[in-house]
Amino acid sequence: MPHLFSALRLRDVTLANRVGVSPMCQYSSVDGLANDWHFAHLAARAVGGAALVFTEAAAVTPEGRISPEDLGAWSEKHFEPLERIARFIDGQGAVAGIQLAHAGRKASVYRPWSGDGAVPVAEGGWRPVGPSALAFGERYATPEELTVEAIAALQQAFATAASRAYAAGFRVIEIHGAHGYLAHQFLSPLSNRRADAYGGSFDNRTRFLRECVAAVRRALPDRCPLFVRISATDWTEGGWDIEQSVDLARRLKSLGVDVIDCSSGGNVEKAKVPVGPGYQVPFAERIRREANIAAAAVGMITAPTQADQIVSAGQADLVLLARELLRDPYWPLRAARELGHEMAWPAQYLRAGPTGAPERTPAHAID
Repeated sequence: MPHLFSALRLRDVTLANRVGVSPMCQYSSVDGLANDWHFAHLAARAVGGAALVFTEAAAVTPEGRISPEDLGAWSEKHFEPLERIARFIDGQGAVAGIQLAHAGRKASVYRPWSGDGAVPVAEGGWRPVGPSALAFGERYATPEELTVEAIAALQQAFATAASRAYAAGFRVIEIHGAHGYLAHQFLSPLSNRRADAYGGSFDNRTRFLRECVAAVRRALPDRCPLFVRISATDWTEGGWDIEQSVDLARRLKSLGVDVIDCSSGGNVEKAKVPVGPGYQVPFAERIRREANIAAAAVGMITAPTQADQIVSAGQADLVLLARELLRDPYWPLRAARELGHEMAWPAQYLRAGPTGAPERTPAHAID
């Protein structure tokens, strides 16, 4: 059996293989609510054979959305359509996951095809918040610095959203601590200039995320796996880096985190990122080895042999795909065939499977 198609057990959850759908913003919500687009998008990836299907980043407060069209998780109402999605994913033998997020100073911006930079209040935008009153870039609004009381309220918002998500059928919860969003802003000295208990030293800069993780872990059953996505480096001198990421991963493990989802960048507008096939995999490998915690690899992983080698070489426990699964929702089924692994196709699609079943196809169904 290819390593990519071996099972992975995390607490009481077993993934049928090592392929996951990485969270991908769809910028298609109204008032943060999931709709038919989200159902079709996520359902297709579950049908396609991925073992773990993450929603896009779901904001734990209205002000935590990246754009006004982003998904929300700040009320019971938001989980009504999400529950249907989770139920369908589960029915396909996959595991439904949700990524809980807050965009911090990168909030209230136009979705990619509607404009660039901050959305004015008159057009439905809002003033963002952050650890410090530092704008992400020239086209972004300067955030309001969070008070200690506001920080505690946001941590509770993550915990409440996690509890609601589990009740709605999501069996993997991920905290978004990457890509220059709120938790990452606290981590990096480039975006965190606070002089209180949440800024300055490594212990202080990691405090927001560590307390958030502890609150979420308390809100979830022990049987539910908890992921944290981090940017392993800012790709900028003097910023957050892989050495700090390894140290953070050790501490998060002690708080009950099961998997570190290893991405990078996003906190410095003009950082020079050496993008290439599998360019972030070494971060997952190092965190897995040095922090002794399961790791997920993501970023320009496109070929089945490439993904299988990442797992077989012990570089990561799980491979998360994003753009490749936008291009081909059935990539896991194709990958299984290319790697010589027999993987069950949905019964409705058997006649198009690797072997087909023409002798079982009724005459009226021939196309």
